[in-house]
Amino acid sequence: MGDPVAEYTARLQQQEREIKSLSAEIERLKNPQNLDFSSTGLDELREENARLKYRLNILKKSLQEEHRYSSKSMTNINQRLQEIFGDAISVAYPDLENPPLAVTPNQQAKFGDYQCNSAMAMAQMMKAKGLKVNPREIAEKIVQNIPDNELIERTEIAGPGFINVHLKKTFVSKLLTNLLVNGVQPPPLDRKKKVVVDFSSPNIAKEMHVGHLRSTIIGDSVCRLFEFIGHEVLRLNHVGDWGTQFGMLIAHLQDKFPNYLSVSPPIGDLQAFYKESKKRFDDEEEFKKRAYQCVVRLQSKDPNFIKAWNLICDVSRNEFQKVYDCLGIRIIERGESYYQDMMTEVVKEFEEKGLVELDEGRKIVFAPGQSIPLTVVKSDGGYTYDTSDLAALRQRLFDEKADIIIYVTDSGQGGHFQVVFAAAQMIGWYDPKLTRVEHAGFGVVLGEDKKKFKTRSGDTVRLMDLLEEGLKRSMDKLKEKERDKVLTPEELTRAQRAVAFGCVKYADLSHNRINDYIFSFDKMLDDRGNTAAYLLYAFTRIRSIARLANIEETALRKAAETCEILLEHEKEWKLGKCILRFPEILQKIVDDLLLHTLCDYLYELATTFTEFYDSCYCVEKDRQTGEVVKVNMWRMLLCEATAVIMAKGFDILGLNPVQRM
Repeated sequence: MGDPVAEYTARLQQQEREIKSLSAEIERLKNPQNLDFSSTGLDELREENARLKYRLNILKKSLQEEHRYSSKSMTNINQRLQEIFGDAISVAYPDLENPPLAVTPNQQAKFGDYQCNSAMAMAQMMKAKGLKVNPREIAEKIVQNIPDNELIERTEIAGPGFINVHLKKTFVSKLLTNLLVNGVQPPPLDRKKKVVVDFSSPNIAKEMHVGHLRSTIIGDSVCRLFEFIGHEVLRLNHVGDWGTQFGMLIAHLQDKFPNYLSVSPPIGDLQAFYKESKKRFDDEEEFKKRAYQCVVRLQSKDPNFIKAWNLICDVSRNEFQKVYDCLGIRIIERGESYYQDMMTEVVKEFEEKGLVELDEGRKIVFAPGQSIPLTVVKSDGGYTYDTSDLAALRQRLFDEKADIIIYVTDSGQGGHFQVVFAAAQMIGWYDPKLTRVEHAGFGVVLGEDKKKFKTRSGDTVRLMDLLEEGLKRSMDKLKEKERDKVLTPEELTRAQRAVAFGCVKYADLSHNRINDYIFSFDKMLDDRGNTAAYLLYAFTRIRSIARLANIEETALRKAAETCEILLEHEKEWKLGKCILRFPEILQKIVDDLLLHTLCDYLYELATTFTEFYDSCYCVEKDRQTGEVVKVNMWRMLLCEATAVIMAKGFDILGLNPVQRM
C-alpha cells in the first residue's frame, strides 16, 4: 500500500492543475473576440460555459474535502457550516450580492446545535430592492439547496425563519478522535503571516506599574495566540530609552559617581535617583544648563555619554527582567533610541511629498479626517513621540515586512495612534485592506475603592511588590487548604507560583480589555466562579481521574485510536460539542483581540465537564472495597479531550497548570 499522504498530495496537485486550466477556459469563453461564431453556435457555447462552471465548482468542493480529510488540524465547525450555508444561499439566490451569513451555536439544546439566521436579514435586503418575500420562504429555499455534507444530520425551520441545525453524532465523534490522536492542532492557514506586537514598553529609570502589567499580560497572550495559529511573531518592547530626561540623569550620575567610566556605579534605587535628578533640574539653573549640554553630547553619540546612558538603561533592564521572569514573558527590546537615525528620513519623505506645514516654528502634518496634527519637528529642531512612532511604523512595514501590527497600550493613546495610522496611509506606506495595523487599547486598573490603583501613601504601586504580595497570599491560601501536608516542597512551590501569577494574569484577561477593572487579590484567589484558581483546580481534578483509575498514558493513547467515543447521554453530547468549539473561539479572538472570550469559554468548558462528570460514571468502583470494577473508556477519552483543550487554552493565556495541587 502506498503512502496515503503522498497519494493525497498527488491528487490535490492534479486537481489544482485542472482547476487552473478550466478557469482559463472559462475566461477565454467570456471574451467574444476569441470565438469563431461561424463555426460554433452561441447556445452551444453557453451550454459549454455552464458545464465548465459546474465542473469547476465540483472540483473546488472536492479539493476542499481533500484538504479537510488529509489534515490533522481541528475543524472549525462554525466556519464549515458557514461554507455549507453560503453555498446553499448562492444556489438559491444567485442574483443576491453579498448575502448576509449568520451562523451561531444554539443557546438551547432542544432547538439543535447551531442556528443559521440569514433568512431574516436577506428578507430585509430584498425589501430594500422592492421585493417582498417571507423570511420563512427564504429559509425553506436555503434548506432545499443545502449540498451533501459530512456534518448535518437534519435541519428545522423555526419562528420567523431561523434554521436550526442538528449535527451528526458520528461526525462529532470523529472530530474528537482526531483531536486525541493528533493533539490540539490549529486550523489550516492560507498563508503564514508576519505579525509584530508592540507591548509592555515601560520607561527607563522609572518603575514598572500596573498599567505596564496590563500591556505586558495582554500583549503576551496576543503573541501566544498568533504563534499557536502558525504565524511568525515579533514581540517588541518599545521602551522609553531616549529623550531630554537622560540629560539630567547623566549630569546627576557624573556628580554622584565621578569615576563611573571605570567603576560600575552602585545605583540601587533608580526611582530615587530619578527623583533626585528631577529635583535638581527644577531647582538649580546651573544643573539645568549642564543637563541640556549632556543631551546634545548624547545625541551626537559621544562615547562617554553613550556609556553613561547604557549604564542607566542596564539598571532599569535588570529591574524589568525580574517582572518578565515572574510572568514568563519573552520580549525583544527595541526602544525609541533604535529609531533615532530613521526619523530624519521620515521627516524628509513627508516634506518631499508636500505634506508638512509650518506652525510657529514647528513642522506639523495633518492627516485626512483628523482634527489634531502630528508634530514631526519641534520649534527647537528636536523630534517628538509622533516622529519616533512614525519611524517605528515605517520600519515595521518596510524592513520587517509585517502583515499585521498590533499596539497594546492604554486606551488613552487611542487618539494618538489613530492620527499616526492615518498619516501612514496618507503617505502610502500601507493599505488597510491588505495590511492590518491596529491599536488594542485597554482600560485602567482600579483599587477596590474604584479609584486609580495606588498605595496607601498615594504612590504608584511597584509591580514587583504586587507580584511578591501575590506569592505570599497564594501560599497562605494553599496552607489554609492544607495542601502543604500532601504536596512535596517542590510541588507546593510550583503550585504557589502557578496560582499567584496565573491569578494575576487571568483576572486581567477575563475582563473585557476595553473596560477598567478592579484589582482584588481576594477575588482573584477565590476558587469559586470564573477565576484562575477555580480553573487550575478543575484541571488538576480532571487530570487525576485517569491517575486514580491507574490508567497509563499509553493505554489512553491506544484507546484514542481504537475506541469509538459514544455520545448517547445528553451530557456527553453537550461536552463533546463544547470541546470542539475551541477553533471558532480562537478565530473570534484573532478578529477582535478580546481575550476574555477565551476565559469565558474555558470556564464554560470546566462547568460543562462538571455536569458530565456528575451524571456519567467514568470509573465504576465496588462500594464495599473501593476497587475499580469497570472503566468506561470512551468517557475517559472525553476527560482527556477536555484536559488537552484546557491545557492549550491555559498556554495561550500564559497560565502554567500543575499536575498536582
